[in-house]
Amino acid sequence: MDSKKIAVIGAGPMGLAVAYQLIKDGYKPIIFEADDRIGGMTSSFDFSGLEIERYYHFHCTSDQAFFEILKELNLEDKLNWKNTKMGYFYKNRVQEWGNPIALLKFSGLSLIDKFRYGLHAFYSTKLKNWQQLEKYDAKSWIKKWIGEKAFEILWDKLLKLKFYGYSDNLSAPWIWSRIRRIGNSRYSIFAEKLGYLNGGSKTLLNKMAEFIKLNGGEILLNSRVKKIYVNNNSLGDLETESGIYRFDKIISTIPLPIISQIIHGLSEELQAKLSSKKNIAVVCGIVKLNKKLTNNFWLNINDENIDIPGIIEYSNLNPDVGNILYIPYYMPREESKFSDSDEIFINKIKRYFKIINSEIDDSDFIDIKINRYFYAQPICEPNYLNSLPDIEIAKNLFVADTSYYYPEDRGISESIDFGRKLAKNIKDV
Repeated sequence: MDSKKIAVIGAGPMGLAVAYQLIKDGYKPIIFEADDRIGGMTSSFDFSGLEIERYYHFHCTSDQAFFEILKELNLEDKLNWKNTKMGYFYKNRVQEWGNPIALLKFSGLSLIDKFRYGLHAFYSTKLKNWQQLEKYDAKSWIKKWIGEKAFEILWDKLLKLKFYGYSDNLSAPWIWSRIRRIGNSRYSIFAEKLGYLNGGSKTLLNKMAEFIKLNGGEILLNSRVKKIYVNNNSLGDLETESGIYRFDKIISTIPLPIISQIIHGLSEELQAKLSSKKNIAVVCGIVKLNKKLTNNFWLNINDENIDIPGIIEYSNLNPDVGNILYIPYYMPREESKFSDSDEIFINKIKRYFKIINSEIDDSDFIDIKINRYFYAQPICEPNYLNSLPDIEIAKNLFVADTSYYYPEDRGISESIDFGRKLAKNIKDV
């Protein structure tokens, strides 16, 4: 058994995966978590008597790291697959979306636009060498394939309502990875298949936490790390409200903008690299209805009266939860409406639902809650990976968040895969 003392900061999927792998490699890490529960963006809360994630999650057929850890923890039987549908609310109605027939039927595009869009989607699922896309921003790359009109109808508003002023300079590889992941989670060109865990993400996260604690690791909740000191480019003390600790190695998995405020003693260049990384925040409504809104799991939206890019009708993936929907308002934290009251968002959600489905009225809303998170999505610009500091930011101090598995989008499987590889790579450093 190795005697090295290792700290992990953050008990989200990546932090738990780092600690889990360290345990398997013979270490006994200590996790420091600022929240009162594990999970980060995958954490659950009590919603109208149902324990469910604050923010939506789903699994694709390509999530190999996720499948591997389920097998190791004997949770394979908890994974369920379901055929799901996509829709597009455009021209005041819900149109089918997400397969070749739906594309041909879609109202608003010419036949040439549809052909170009389909060719781009097919190309994206087959492309392996994403580095060749780094010369493009996402907007230019998509327009090159599908044309101005199709971009305006299908992409422009979605990007602007998620990234606001950053939408013109997003990474093409990052967009490609999203298209490919969903596109490859199909067992035919006409049918999409997505997965969910019985009990939600907490089924896996709780099992990982149990494994860590049963094998000598610790998880300290309500334990915010206040400062990490670096002296002469080497790791110093770690400070929390409960005291000062000394570790042989520290691995941070919390968002880079947070860790940039915690580490003291870095060079100005490294400090600037950390603090320059920007994230999109989210105000996410979760709604319980007494009837379906649509038959789609994912509904993209392009409507002048609705200022969100989409709605996730989670119960059309996981029927065990009742009629549950997620309504994410992505925006920079600096946007004034991020500070709007919950009541403003709730009233807007009710209005949107009535626009989308005229049979919905106020009596159909059982409960609505609003959750907010400052660091929902890294803003990935072209050549983003080159702008990140090295993971070992000082001797024996390692920092990484979901940015570091660029161009892949944030996800449970990606975080677990990266976290386990990170633990393996640093254990002998």
